[in-house]
Formats: sequence, C-alpha cells, structure tokens
Amino acid sequence: METDVLLRFATGLVRDAGRLAAARFATGTSVSDKDDGTEVTPVDREVEVVLRERIADRFPEDGIHGEEGGEQTGTSGRRWVLDPINGTSLFIRRIPTFSILLAVEDAEGPAVGVIGHPVIDEVLYAGRGRGCWRQIGDGAPEQVRVNDHTRLRGATVEILNPVTWSEELLVALHREVFLLPAMKPTDDVATGISDAAVIAGFPMGYEDRAPLPVIVGEAGGRVSDLTGGDVLTGDGSVLLSNGRLHDALLGLVAGIPHGRDFRMLLGDSS
Repeated sequence: METDVLLRFATGLVRDAGRLAAARFATGTSVSDKDDGTEVTPVDREVEVVLRERIADRFPEDGIHGEEGGEQTGTSGRRWVLDPINGTSLFIRRIPTFSILLAVEDAEGPAVGVIGHPVIDEVLYAGRGRGCWRQIGDGAPEQVRVNDHTRLRGATVEILNPVTWSEELLVALHREVFLLPAMKPTDDVATGISDAAVIAGFPMGYEDRAPLPVIVGEAGGRVSDLTGGDVLTGDGSVLLSNGRLHDALLGLVAGIPHGRDFRMLLGDSS
C-alpha cells in the first residue's frame, strides 16, 4: 500500500508542477549560467520550490535532493530526487519537449519514478512491483511495455546529446543500427516505440538518471551505463533498451571513448 500511496502522490505532484511549468513556458523567462556553466532559469527554481514544499508537507520526515536546491536530509530512510526542468536548454529555446523528473528511493533502492511532459500533459510513471504506466490528459492510464525485438542490425536507437559524443561512438553505432534523434527516449523505449536509447558524452546528472531503473525495469526493459555498470553509480552515460538487445549493444560500444571536448567548438579558431 505504501508504494501505491507514494505513486499516486508523486504522479499528481508532477502533473500539478507541470501545469505551472507549461504556463511559464508560454510566457517565456530569463536565463543565467550556473557555476558549472549549465543554464538555469527562475522557472527551474520556482518549480523545485513547489515540489519541495508539497513533499515536505505530506512526508515531513523524508529527505529531498533537487538539482537546484541540493540535499535536505531526512529521518525516514526515504529520499525524493527532483529535476524540476529536465532540458532547460530546450525550455529557454521554446522547444516543448522539456520534462519534469521525480524519483523516490528507499532502503530497497528505486521505488517510484515519474516523468512528466507538461506541454502535452502526459506522464509516464512506475512503482516497484506495480508496472509502468502512461496517462495522457484526463484519459485512463495505460500499462506499457518494451517491445520484443531481438535483431541488432537495423534496430532503432535514439541518441541524446550527440554533439558531446566521440566520433568513434557515433560510427560504431551508425554502422549497425538506425540512429534517431531522441525526443522522449525513456518513454519511447518503455512503450516499445524504440528498441533502445543511448545518452553519452557530457555526463548525465544523478537527478536525470534516478527515475530510469524503476520505469524501464517495470516496463520489462533494462538500463545501465555504457560499460554495463549500475546506471545510478556509473559514469553518467546511459543505455536504455528492451533488454533483449542490451548485451549486444554493450558489446558494440565496448572500449570506445564516449565523449569529446565539445567546448572547443565554442572557442576562438583564429
């Protein structure tokens, strides 16, 4: 029952926060750089404050970790992990595929994962032992699963942040699979639209990775970093798959450098 309570609350919270984010997206916002060089907007911070306040009010003993507000320790043994605007660069460039990420962790590991897509009012969510579900607007939730494709050659693989990838990684995959630009990579793998997705180059933050194990796992798939290690403690790269192609994809990229110094493209070339 506890998982069900957490899942209902988390899903409702992400949908409510998504309405705020969608309203701010419609009006536009300012942008600044954080100390690490990544972009941030007042909306990132505003949405995270809303998430934190609602969680603290409902579960006051739980810990909270957010991308913008950092760590708030708790006493319950449970922690909420938040990315209030995943894809800030998309948000500020008026590209509507940004998302809100939320995960709940307990003593057994990942317990709940939610990905909200505010502009289209869609949520993908999963609870440990409860399956993976998608809800669009006020429609009925639909349980989703990965596909059953087993053929590596010609598989559909979505790629995220390829500007930060090494040439070797791109070529190795390009020779064997169809590479597609990622819009909703986790959703697409979990619902069977794509066979796999690869995120490499610039390391993904923990907040970006936290919802993945329970969402992809409950949809019947598999997630790891590109070395095959645990995605939450790994090198910041991500491989999501239907499970059947996972080992073959790991073999395809084994020993290949994942990233390049993409920032050199921004420097003075004279």
